[in-house]
Amino acid sequence: MIKTLEWTDQGVSFIDQTKLPTEEVYLLCKTHQEVADAIRNMVVRGAPAIGVAAAMGIALGVRDSKANDLAALRKDFEIICETQRVTRPTAVNLFWAIQRMREKFESLAHLPVQQIKDGMVKEAQTMYVEDIAANQAMGKHGAVLMPSSGGVLTHCNAGALATAGYGTALGVIRAAVEAGKKISVFADETRPFLQGSRLTAWELMHDGIPTTLISDNMAGHMMKLGKIQAVVVGADRIAANGDTANKIGTYTVAILAKEHAIPFYVAAPWSTVDMKTKHGDDIPIEERSSREVTHIHGKAIAPNGVTVAHPAFDVTPHKYITAIITERGVAKAPFEKSLGDLSQKAFAAV
Repeated sequence: MIKTLEWTDQGVSFIDQTKLPTEEVYLLCKTHQEVADAIRNMVVRGAPAIGVAAAMGIALGVRDSKANDLAALRKDFEIICETQRVTRPTAVNLFWAIQRMREKFESLAHLPVQQIKDGMVKEAQTMYVEDIAANQAMGKHGAVLMPSSGGVLTHCNAGALATAGYGTALGVIRAAVEAGKKISVFADETRPFLQGSRLTAWELMHDGIPTTLISDNMAGHMMKLGKIQAVVVGADRIAANGDTANKIGTYTVAILAKEHAIPFYVAAPWSTVDMKTKHGDDIPIEERSSREVTHIHGKAIAPNGVTVAHPAFDVTPHKYITAIITERGVAKAPFEKSLGDLSQKAFAAV
């Protein structure tokens, strides 16, 4: 299994996703500030992985705090949490993870400082294990929705590299293949950061799953030719009504799928579902550096000084979504009800 991130005694280790697929390099972050930088600079990316990384960054900062009493440790803890919070705005898993670590800190506050530190490290490690289990359960729920044979399109990277392991959208594909389905994958390259060509294609080839890389503007043509039988993507935030924020370009794919009567599935852990956000218009959209659009690997591909827009995500309205796959089960329209029902359901590994 690909080690997207890993807790070690020396710090948090990440596979540097900015270097893939040409180099498999691991970065060791020894401080919570370095973990925050890794999130901000997309060394680690993907909503579930960002959440686990933030939890590990908080645990690392608490563990290494020089505080020897609760008041001083609490002061350090607030600074550490804020350092993680301001890294990226769209993936709700980041804020979910911070809140969970806050609740854990308060539950341990009556204990000696060293026990608080140990407990925070254990909580981050638990979240890592839980994320992999959730992805595997999600995969089993989603595998039954995949065609018995044919092409499945995915956009961006929602695989092991976007999670603690196994993956969300790619976890569904992996589980379907493991169940004996004869699936081949069409991977959008996903401009401008090229997560599809650099990461998804690399992952699927690593697993021996047949993969065809296409540029983003080929998706509709492939659908028209009958090469795509289903679409499955990940998510960075899902509103209570089912509106879903995912990597820029997902909305376009969803409209194309609707036009061609192709089912469009979203796969994400429950931590990505934000029941406090009623609809997609309230999801904050991160605007990233124009350089990611005008340059590839440091080389300019656009004229100097051109005006650039670079929203990193878009929102797909729920009317284009066939089903949302989570570790708790599958939600279908009306999503307000089905997601509401799942919100009351505890996760049980399947």
